[in-house]
Amino acid sequence: MTDFTLRPARETDFRAIKGLIRLGGINPMGLDWKRFLVAVNADDQVIACGQIKPHGQGILELASIAVHPASRKQGIARAIIEHLLAGSPRPLFLMCRSGLDPLYQKFGFRGLEYDEMPRYFQRMVKLVDFAKAFSNTNETLLIMKLQ
Repeated sequence: MTDFTLRPARETDFRAIKGLIRLGGINPMGLDWKRFLVAVNADDQVIACGQIKPHGQGILELASIAVHPASRKQGIARAIIEHLLAGSPRPLFLMCRSGLDPLYQKFGFRGLEYDEMPRYFQRMVKLVDFAKAFSNTNETLLIMKLQ
Protein backbone atom coordinates (compact mmCIF):
# COMPACT_ATOMS: atom_id res chain seq x y z
CA MET A 1 0.00 0.00 0.00
CA THR A 2 1.35 3.40 -1.00
CA ASP A 3 1.31 6.26 1.47
CA PHE A 4 0.08 9.43 -0.15
CA THR A 5 -0.78 13.00 0.65
CA LEU A 6 -3.34 15.21 -1.08
CA ARG A 7 -2.41 18.78 -1.89
CA PRO A 8 -3.25 21.52 -4.39
CA ALA A 9 -1.19 21.21 -7.56
CA ARG A 10 1.81 23.43 -8.14
CA GLU A 11 2.96 24.75 -11.48
CA THR A 12 5.89 22.32 -11.32
CA ASP A 13 3.36 19.42 -11.24
CA PHE A 14 1.85 20.26 -14.61
CA ARG A 15 4.06 17.93 -16.64
CA ALA A 16 3.20 15.01 -14.33
CA ILE A 17 -0.52 15.89 -14.50
CA LYS A 18 -0.42 15.89 -18.32
CA GLY A 19 1.37 12.53 -18.23
CA LEU A 20 -1.32 11.00 -16.00
CA ILE A 21 -4.05 12.40 -18.24
CA ARG A 22 -2.38 10.82 -21.28
CA LEU A 23 -1.91 7.49 -19.48
CA GLY A 24 -5.58 7.46 -18.52
CA GLY A 25 -6.78 8.24 -22.04
CA ILE A 26 -8.60 11.32 -20.74
CA ASN A 27 -9.45 14.39 -22.80
CA PRO A 28 -6.41 16.70 -22.42
CA MET A 29 -8.28 19.88 -23.40
CA GLY A 30 -8.66 22.69 -20.89
CA LEU A 31 -6.05 21.55 -18.40
CA ASP A 32 -5.11 24.27 -15.91
CA TRP A 33 -2.82 23.14 -13.11
CA LYS A 34 -4.37 25.72 -10.74
CA ARG A 35 -7.63 23.72 -10.58
CA PHE A 36 -6.01 20.37 -9.79
CA LEU A 37 -5.73 18.42 -6.60
CA VAL A 38 -2.88 15.92 -6.66
CA ALA A 39 -1.89 12.91 -4.62
CA VAL A 40 1.83 12.65 -4.02
CA ASN A 41 3.95 9.86 -2.62
CA ALA A 42 6.57 10.19 0.13
CA ASP A 43 9.04 11.61 -2.44
CA ASP A 44 6.49 14.30 -3.45
CA GLN A 45 6.01 12.66 -6.87
CA VAL A 46 2.54 13.09 -8.37
CA ILE A 47 0.80 9.71 -8.49
CA ALA A 48 -2.81 10.85 -9.08
CA CYS A 49 -4.87 13.92 -9.89
CA GLY A 50 -8.34 15.35 -10.32
CA GLN A 51 -9.99 18.70 -10.91
CA ILE A 52 -13.24 20.64 -10.82
CA LYS A 53 -13.49 22.09 -14.33
CA PRO A 54 -15.72 25.09 -15.11
CA HIS A 55 -17.67 25.21 -18.37
CA GLY A 56 -19.29 28.63 -18.00
CA GLN A 57 -22.84 29.52 -16.97
CA GLY A 58 -22.27 27.92 -13.56
CA ILE A 59 -21.63 24.46 -15.00
CA LEU A 60 -18.93 22.57 -13.09
CA GLU A 61 -17.51 19.15 -13.90
CA LEU A 62 -15.65 16.64 -11.76
CA ALA A 63 -12.93 15.78 -14.26
CA SER A 64 -9.49 14.38 -14.99
CA ILE A 65 -9.48 11.72 -12.27
CA ALA A 66 -6.34 9.74 -13.04
CA VAL A 67 -4.11 7.45 -10.98
CA HIS A 68 -0.74 6.11 -12.09
CA PRO A 69 -1.09 2.37 -12.88
CA ALA A 70 1.45 1.43 -10.19
CA SER A 71 -0.65 3.21 -7.55
CA ARG A 72 -4.14 1.95 -8.42
CA LYS A 73 -6.46 -0.05 -6.15
CA GLN A 74 -5.31 1.79 -3.02
CA GLY A 75 -8.14 4.26 -2.47
CA ILE A 76 -6.32 7.22 -3.99
CA ALA A 77 -8.99 8.04 -6.58
CA ARG A 78 -11.67 7.78 -3.89
CA ALA A 79 -9.73 10.18 -1.64
CA ILE A 80 -9.34 12.70 -4.47
CA ILE A 81 -13.02 12.47 -5.43
CA GLU A 82 -14.22 12.82 -1.83
CA HIS A 83 -11.96 15.83 -1.26
CA LEU A 84 -13.10 17.55 -4.47
CA LEU A 85 -16.76 16.83 -3.75
CA ALA A 86 -16.48 18.21 -0.22
CA GLY A 87 -15.48 21.64 -1.49
CA SER A 88 -17.61 21.88 -4.63
CA PRO A 89 -20.96 23.61 -5.13
CA ARG A 90 -23.86 21.69 -6.63
CA PRO A 91 -24.98 20.66 -9.14
CA LEU A 92 -21.83 18.96 -10.32
CA PHE A 93 -21.54 17.03 -13.59
CA LEU A 94 -19.10 14.43 -14.88
CA MET A 95 -18.36 12.60 -18.11
CA CYS A 96 -17.09 9.04 -18.00
CA ARG A 97 -17.10 5.74 -19.83
CA SER A 98 -20.39 3.91 -19.29
CA GLY A 99 -18.55 1.13 -17.47
CA LEU A 100 -17.69 3.53 -14.63
CA ASP A 101 -21.35 4.15 -13.79
CA PRO A 102 -21.32 1.96 -10.62
CA LEU A 103 -18.24 3.75 -9.27
CA TYR A 104 -19.73 7.21 -9.52
CA GLN A 105 -23.15 6.09 -8.28
CA LYS A 106 -21.41 5.33 -4.97
CA PHE A 107 -20.74 9.07 -4.68
CA GLY A 108 -24.35 9.99 -5.44
CA PHE A 109 -24.07 10.75 -9.16
CA ARG A 110 -26.90 9.64 -11.45
CA GLY A 111 -26.89 9.20 -15.20
CA LEU A 112 -28.68 11.81 -17.29
CA GLU A 113 -30.89 11.44 -20.31
CA TYR A 114 -29.84 13.51 -23.31
CA ASP A 115 -32.55 16.15 -22.81
CA GLU A 116 -31.49 16.67 -19.17
CA MET A 117 -27.90 17.58 -20.13
CA PRO A 118 -26.52 21.10 -20.46
CA ARG A 119 -25.76 21.92 -24.09
CA TYR A 120 -21.97 21.45 -23.64
CA PHE A 121 -22.45 17.81 -22.62
CA GLN A 122 -25.00 17.20 -25.40
CA ARG A 123 -22.34 18.31 -27.91
CA MET A 124 -19.78 15.99 -26.32
CA VAL A 125 -22.18 13.03 -26.53
CA LYS A 126 -22.79 13.71 -30.24
CA LEU A 127 -19.05 14.00 -30.89
CA VAL A 128 -18.24 10.76 -29.09
CA ASP A 129 -21.12 8.94 -30.79
CA PHE A 130 -19.74 10.07 -34.15
CA ALA A 131 -16.21 8.96 -33.28
CA LYS A 132 -17.51 5.64 -31.95
CA ALA A 133 -18.61 4.74 -35.47
CA PHE A 134 -14.88 4.51 -36.32
CA SER A 135 -13.79 2.54 -33.27
CA ASN A 136 -14.35 -0.97 -32.02
CA THR A 137 -15.59 -0.32 -28.49
CA ASN A 138 -18.99 -0.96 -26.97
CA GLU A 139 -18.55 1.67 -24.26
CA THR A 140 -20.54 4.86 -24.53
CA LEU A 141 -20.08 8.27 -22.97
CA LEU A 142 -22.07 8.67 -19.79
CA ILE A 143 -23.01 12.09 -18.43
CA MET A 144 -23.83 12.12 -14.74
CA LYS A 145 -25.00 14.71 -12.23
CA LEU A 146 -24.72 15.17 -8.48
CA GLN A 147 -27.33 17.43 -6.90
